[in-house]
Amino acid sequence: MAPPIPPVIDASLARRLIDSQFPQWSHLPVAAVEFDGWDNRTFRLGPELTVRLPSGDWYAQQVDKEQQWLPVLAPQLPLPIPTPVAKGEPGAGFPFPWSVYRWLQGELASKARIDDLPGFATALAGFLNALGRVDANGGPAPGQHNFYRGGALATYEEETHEAIDALGNEVPREAVERVWADAMTTSWDREPVWFHGDVASGNLLVRDGRLAAVLDFGTSGVGDPACDMVIAWTFLTGSSRDRFRAELGVDAGTWSRGRGWALWKALITLVGHLERDASQAAVTRREIDRILMEYAHDR
Repeated sequence: MAPPIPPVIDASLARRLIDSQFPQWSHLPVAAVEFDGWDNRTFRLGPELTVRLPSGDWYAQQVDKEQQWLPVLAPQLPLPIPTPVAKGEPGAGFPFPWSVYRWLQGELASKARIDDLPGFATALAGFLNALGRVDANGGPAPGQHNFYRGGALATYEEETHEAIDALGNEVPREAVERVWADAMTTSWDREPVWFHGDVASGNLLVRDGRLAAVLDFGTSGVGDPACDMVIAWTFLTGSSRDRFRAELGVDAGTWSRGRGWALWKALITLVGHLERDASQAAVTRREIDRILMEYAHDR
């Protein structure tokens, strides 16, 4: 049976869901936010709350996980993270569970002024180190719910080679394959630890030029934290990347796998952008260049 197809996910749907399931908030206005994501759509509910609606059945698997674990993680972390206030059920034609969270103030790092990028990198590394120290017993192992983040990088080996073949002369194939092969020689051989799973500039909030909060734990879990290194090549550069690596204190193998995660994502993204968006393709090319240059410098 095909998965259920949700209706148009807009502020009107969020309004109907709130009114039918949480009438105590019916007086609060519902409004779209400027950057509300794709995997989950987010709407502002009054001044202090947000409504988060998964856009498909895979993302809907994350709702129970976040409801269970975010209240456990939040008090053990040095920065605010989303905290669930209520869990909604399917209704109003919407087939998935959904959540209401506290609103976190700040501007996305992808758009914000950051006064001290090495200092930002230090704060982010401190957050991830604290997350990795949280007791991982019983935490969610890699799986469909988080697209196997925290699992073996080999999960995406076939897809990576298919992307390399599809790109042809669009990327320096030999250099790309060296980086990928280096990442594939390593593995996580320790106890699983908590990781975020999608440490990206669009999931980090900035206030007064500083890292202020971390969003979107949909792909979180316990396992290999290498996937949380990706921001080193997508957002950080030079001294800020060096600071991030030093403060994390990760071994060479974990850093190499992080580079592999970044390369996989950049390659498959470039394949899509070449078909649809030349300007975004240029951005992704620069990410690949940074990955290759940093690898060469690291030898």
